[in-house]
Amino acid sequence: MPERPIKIAPSILAANFARLGEEVSSAEAAGADLIHIDVMDGRFVPNITMGPMVVTAVRRCVSIPLDVHLMIVEPERYLEQFAGSGADSITVHLEACAHLHRVLGQIAELGCRAGVALNPHTPMNALSEVLHLLDVINVMTVNPGFGGQRFIAGMSNKISQLRAAVDERDLNIDIEVDGGITSKTLPIAAAAGANVMIAGTCIFGHERGIVAGIQELREAQISMGVK
Repeated sequence: MPERPIKIAPSILAANFARLGEEVSSAEAAGADLIHIDVMDGRFVPNITMGPMVVTAVRRCVSIPLDVHLMIVEPERYLEQFAGSGADSITVHLEACAHLHRVLGQIAELGCRAGVALNPHTPMNALSEVLHLLDVINVMTVNPGFGGQRFIAGMSNKISQLRAAVDERDLNIDIEVDGGITSKTLPIAAAAGANVMIAGTCIFGHERGIVAGIQELREAQISMGVK
């Protein structure tokens, strides 16, 4: 497979919601490739965040793709709402879907890119029977539920195994890393084979602002010779 360009996906979980429209617009202007939206229900993960109305609001502010990550039980009940709110891709958790094959088909039928997220403890081979249905694989590099956590170093091996499996089948799948991405961990994830870097705190919480946060990640990318 050809080398994939690195994409930066700011996660609004770390944004200032009093200025959300301004912050996502700034991220787009600074060169973000997509906006990542974490939806949590307080059941699948121990936190409650946002729903379709937030997706609608963000859609009005940016033109880049919206990457919606459903950290919820029974995600199939809400797929149509999120697609209708402006999601370009919808990712569900393997651990939350009893009928994953069916759910991925429903996402595709709604016109969205279909994705699956794997918690740190879930082995990569759990995707073997649905790999051909995927546009996105989200490798959780922290235990999901809260922003600002540290990257679990052992996840780089899982990323490498997934990239090898995807390339062996000649599939067009983005591999995302989600959690603890900074200028120090981006090169680790990229070297392992990930091409979409989901980053929250190091962008929206950067001491010099959103533009500087994205620029720092781009500089880390360039320093290792990755496009």
